[in-house]
Amino acid sequence: MSVFKFIKSISFFKQVAIAVAAFFIIIFGVQWWFGFTTNHDQKIEVPDLHKMELSDVDVKLKELNLAFVVIDSARYNPAYPNKSVIEQEPEAGDFVKENRKIYLTVNPSKYNDVVIPDLNGKTKRQAVTHLSSIGFRIGDFSYVKDIGKDVVRGMRHNKKSLKPGTKLPKNSVIHLVLGDGKR
Repeated sequence: MSVFKFIKSISFFKQVAIAVAAFFIIIFGVQWWFGFTTNHDQKIEVPDLHKMELSDVDVKLKELNLAFVVIDSARYNPAYPNKSVIEQEPEAGDFVKENRKIYLTVNPSKYNDVVIPDLNGKTKRQAVTHLSSIGFRIGDFSYVKDIGKDVVRGMRHNKKSLKPGTKLPKNSVIHLVLGDGKR
């Protein structure tokens, strides 16, 4: 039988019809299976977790069949409670499916500790600039008898002398002891 006779035969058209039907059955079957296994129509609204502590976050997300992962601790922010949520991904109000992980950035419990630099012999301006740049706040200035006017002769925190290499939390207040320029 020649190729052209076979293409015109009823047997060929039956085979093509079976192939087309099988194709559509497979496509619709896979589409139905994806919809069933991926919970296609399911929507859970992500709650606002900002400023919530992790224990409260755990309870709230378990109620909604969601999970969370702490991905980072940010720099300490005093506007938020300790170990509370600063950022979340996905954002509040977004829709997700059950068992989705919510990624959280948490506020640490305190500022990071910073090493006190050796500023003895530096000028007041240099000391203030250096301490401010590494995250300290400058308190009062006191003066001692010394020939160097406005030269750092010591540092204090909470009425205690500080030595270079000591660690203090960022944002601590440091008081500078300066020379008065008199002999």
